[in-house]
Amino acid sequence: MERRKLGQGLEVSAQGLGCMGMSEFYGVGDDGESIATIHAALDHGVNFLDTADMYGPFKNEVLVGSAIKQRRGEVVLATKFGNQRGEDGAYLGINGQPEYVRKACDDSLRRLGVDVIDLYYQHRVDRTLPIEETWGAMKELVEAGKVRHLGISEASSATIERAHAVHPVTALQSEYSLWTRDPEDDVLATCRRLGIGFVAYSPLGRGFLTGETANRSASDPKDFRSVNPRFVGDAGASNLKLVANLESIAEEKHVSVAQLALAWVLSRGPDVVPIPGTKRRKWLLENIAASDLVLNESDLAAIGAAVPREAVQGKRYAERAMDSLNG
Repeated sequence: MERRKLGQGLEVSAQGLGCMGMSEFYGVGDDGESIATIHAALDHGVNFLDTADMYGPFKNEVLVGSAIKQRRGEVVLATKFGNQRGEDGAYLGINGQPEYVRKACDDSLRRLGVDVIDLYYQHRVDRTLPIEETWGAMKELVEAGKVRHLGISEASSATIERAHAVHPVTALQSEYSLWTRDPEDDVLATCRRLGIGFVAYSPLGRGFLTGETANRSASDPKDFRSVNPRFVGDAGASNLKLVANLESIAEEKHVSVAQLALAWVLSRGPDVVPIPGTKRRKWLLENIAASDLVLNESDLAAIGAAVPREAVQGKRYAERAMDSLNG
């Protein structure tokens, strides 16, 4: 697997593995298959694993920690804090208070069973206090040796600049795919100007761009996509037509729609690292194969015409979650 560099010299596999769906949000998981998927990722050179304390909640960090227990040296481990949840799963809000930052880090280290986190993200920006206060506490974690690199998720260009002034930002993690092009407006340029890597989550549109997931997930009450604005109703039907457009291109190139969509994200630049999520080895291996697909200018033009940015229908999240973006 090719390696790519994020900011501050952090080298990771060109694709990472998003582990969220192994524990929550995407229907019922299977811990045994999830651990086998993590091991298969490492066997195939995917060393960049992504989790967060709120996934489960808390269960995903425990799962990832158990999977890497004997293979810690092979892993670039990323986790996040800031979306605070209770033990019962209740959502408690966004928290960037310094005392919470310190506690959240210690709790993640314990659940993961590691001495240091390679990349620690602020998951969402707490608008109730200056970003400098949160990042001052995060900087202390680096100085204490608990964290190697710092990142931020779904932040605006102005916030990224302010955080970077407190401590260098290694990576911005935000949604980026053929049907979520928002980073191209300004934050991607900001990251490149400041030497910050870009980690693209949901590079397959939460599975919609695979052509396999949309109908199945819409009927599963344990799958949050069953109420996602882009998956349901008229918007869902319209977006399926865009996937059909991609299918014809994929057929010509003898690849899957997922591989085509993922190769598009990989083509965005050597500083862009997608982290497609899966809990099954079958889909992991299909995603990995996308790294071998090279798209030329003609291919990219055809893909862009097949999925015009303005043709995508529906917001990325339900209204409450949308309020937490671009902090």
